[in-house]
This record gives sequence, C-alpha cells and structure tokens, in this order.
Amino acid sequence: MANVFPIPLNALRAIEIVARRGALAPAAEELGVTIGAVSQHLRRAEERLGVELFERTAHGLVPLPALVQALPQLSAGFTALQDGLAGLKGRDDHVLTLTMGSVFASRWLIWRINKFTTLYPEIEVRLTVTAAMLDLTRPDVDCGIRYGLGVWPGTSTSLVGGTGFRPICAPELARQLQSPADLARVPVIRDQTSMLSWETWRSAAGVDPALKFSGPTLSDASLAFDAAISGQGVLLAADMMSADAVSDGRLARPFDIVAEGTQAYWLATATGRREPRKVRLFREWLAREVPASVNGYVYQSQVSSG
Repeated sequence: MANVFPIPLNALRAIEIVARRGALAPAAEELGVTIGAVSQHLRRAEERLGVELFERTAHGLVPLPALVQALPQLSAGFTALQDGLAGLKGRDDHVLTLTMGSVFASRWLIWRINKFTTLYPEIEVRLTVTAAMLDLTRPDVDCGIRYGLGVWPGTSTSLVGGTGFRPICAPELARQLQSPADLARVPVIRDQTSMLSWETWRSAAGVDPALKFSGPTLSDASLAFDAAISGQGVLLAADMMSADAVSDGRLARPFDIVAEGTQAYWLATATGRREPRKVRLFREWLAREVPASVNGYVYQSQVSSG
C-alpha cells in the first residue's frame, strides 16, 4: 500500500508554520527543535515531493504558488487534529482564553466583561493582552479580537464594530474648538500605532488638506488616550473606544462629524476549528453589547459649547 504521507507529520507541520509566519524560528519554538532541524525538514520535504516549496529571500521564506494553494487545507487539517486531540482528553469548555490589543482591552472590554461572566458564571475568562498577533491555531487560545480589514491568513472573522471615528479631547480643550479649522490652533496628538486616518476625517469634515496640525507623538495607543484625557491634545479615536470616557465626562467630542473607515475590530478564530459553546456565547454577547455601548451614548453638546 502506498504511503499517503510521503513526508513526516512534523515536516508537514514545519512547512505549515513557516508558510504562515515567514520564518524558521516560530516553527522551531512550536515543534521544540532547533532552527537547523526545521531547515532540514523543509529541504528533505522538497526532495521527497520533487518540488520547491519556498523562495529564499533576504526578508525570509516566501511560499511559492503551489504551497500557497495548499496552505488553507494544511492549516485546517492541523486545527482539526488539535480539536480531535482536545476531544479525546476532554476540552475545557469552562475557560475562554482571548487575545487582543491593549486599547480594546482597557477602553472597552474590561468595563463590560463582568456582564458576560454574570450571564455565564460557569465560564472563566482569561485575557492575553499583547500587541503581537498570536497564532490562533494554538490550543491555549480560543479566539482573538483584531483590528484591521478582517482578512488574516488561516482565520475566520466576524465584524465586532468600530468603523466610525472622530476627534476627541478633554472638555476644557473642546471649548476652544468652534469649527474643524480650529484644530490648527491646538495640539493634535499623533498615535503612531493608530490605523485611523486624519486625512479621511479631514475630508469628511471639509477641512483644507493644507492646514497643518502639530502636537505630541506617542507610540502607545493607551498612553495616547490618557494624554487626551489629561488635556494634552486632540486625538482621533473610534467612537466605540471613546464612548465610555465621553459618557462620564472625561472626554468630549467637539464635532458631530463621524468618518467611516474600512478597518474595524473583528472576532477572529482559526479556520477549520469547531466553534465551542463558550466562543459562540461570546460572539453572540458581543453582537448585543457593542451596539448598545455605542448607540446608548447621547452626545451632550453643552460639554463642548460650555
């Protein structure tokens, strides 16, 4: 009988990880072997298959078209194997492990997660807050909240929210802003990590694109929020992320002009992974809670007008 696996399973796994991550080190770490061993896996696999799988470039290993075409099936297959093993040993459906960035965690989720745990006290929520994009096929991660266009290799996504955005600032600073052109007279905070576009908002507001903004530059999104709250300048932020601070008076929205972006927050899971009850419940809770958190806020124009 012909061998349906002409290369070892570990070599297949190494190929799948390197193709997704573009480097040998992540595969070596996950498989518990050296980088040299991973390189040998790839070389021998190419020899046995009689086809090159990667282009070796100065920026890493780039999967060639044949591997790009096969990668979704490989990723889904390994995810299914992990789920099968979890089923054999008994999956822990009482612990929900989420990965996300600091802004979503600190500005939105942490203030509401008690609502979820009150509804489902049998589920323990564990948060992994990191700027790194963790591998969602890992057995110790159930799902993630990611910001972007909603398209990442090896993931299935559903929209959470956060497409609408506008300037925010401390109430005392908002009183100085009668029109969008006044932004040239106050500090404007530049968040280097943000994917929100001042150009998009300026266009929606009809602001002269030649108008110069200046102010502090920060490389941490949470610090940028804190800087805005403390009156250090005007920050561009998603309505979803600023709703709580605006509602309790720490921040104000000096203009009613909302720009709609192409990027948003998404709930992401590994492609091919069976959705357990805990993830389904969290997804359904987000679908109810996010609109309530954004639409439940009533803009108080007197905050900005004095």
